[in-house]
Amino acid sequence: MDILNIRNVVKSYESKVAVDDVSLNIPQGIIFGMLGPNGAGKTSLIRIITTITRPDSGKILFDNDPLIEKHTEQMGYMPEERGLYKKMKVGEQLLYLARLKGLSKQEAESTIAHWFDKFDIKDWYNKKVMDLSKGMQQKVQFIATVMHRPKLIILDEPFSGLDPINAKLIENEIIRRRDEGTSIIFSTHRMEQVEEICDKIVLINQGKNVLEGDVNEIKNTYKENLYNIRYEGNINVHFEQFGEITHKNDNSITIKCDSSQKANDLLKWMIQNGALINSFKEILPTINDIFIRKVEGNI
Repeated sequence: MDILNIRNVVKSYESKVAVDDVSLNIPQGIIFGMLGPNGAGKTSLIRIITTITRPDSGKILFDNDPLIEKHTEQMGYMPEERGLYKKMKVGEQLLYLARLKGLSKQEAESTIAHWFDKFDIKDWYNKKVMDLSKGMQQKVQFIATVMHRPKLIILDEPFSGLDPINAKLIENEIIRRRDEGTSIIFSTHRMEQVEEICDKIVLINQGKNVLEGDVNEIKNTYKENLYNIRYEGNINVHFEQFGEITHKNDNSITIKCDSSQKANDLLKWMIQNGALINSFKEILPTINDIFIRKVEGNI
């Protein structure tokens, strides 16, 4: 079941088309990576999803119903430009935001206490936001985004300003929300994080959806028959007949074969020539590699 269906959405600002006939589905209970270079249209699409702006044309369904402003009560949005009130105390601000999202005063106080305990920040309650570091503010913003248990969470660069320990803390909470059935849109430029936690991705470039699908399926689709072989023994094999050598030393070779069959032929040939194979590994492209090649028009 999909939490969000986007169909042929278009949004223009004067002469610039920011979102150009974009269609995509976001299933329930997944982490969905939204990727693209600066100015690609990601933020414009997020602003449409959160009803901050309206599309010029197209249709969006939220949980099978046409998207309306009231649906944002079931969303949690953490923009890249954080929206905390600097002079308010942390506890008062979270209580205020929780009430805006429909929690009763008792529910809000109980939920805030739970998160303060989980993140070990009980002594922050009476601190002003302006007195917190960027990383501390990030944790408060994350709590504000998820504390009303929304069906859809939208995170724009959620790890910026966080040290590795706190980044892992937030990552674990994102995965926990996913495992509980929440859908998460994860917008970032850090491709290594996409590979770590995203189930599916979409690549937006010049306002268009140019690539969408399961992370592992995409990596397999764009693989280049690149293999690394580690071996022992002195062998007389003309590796060049099997493909292009990209790296070689006494006990290891990385080669781009013409096909997977060529790789199998190479492996057989090495064994026949007395090599002891320690490892035979296909090297799949990273999402970052695919991202660059796709944006530059090389695939």
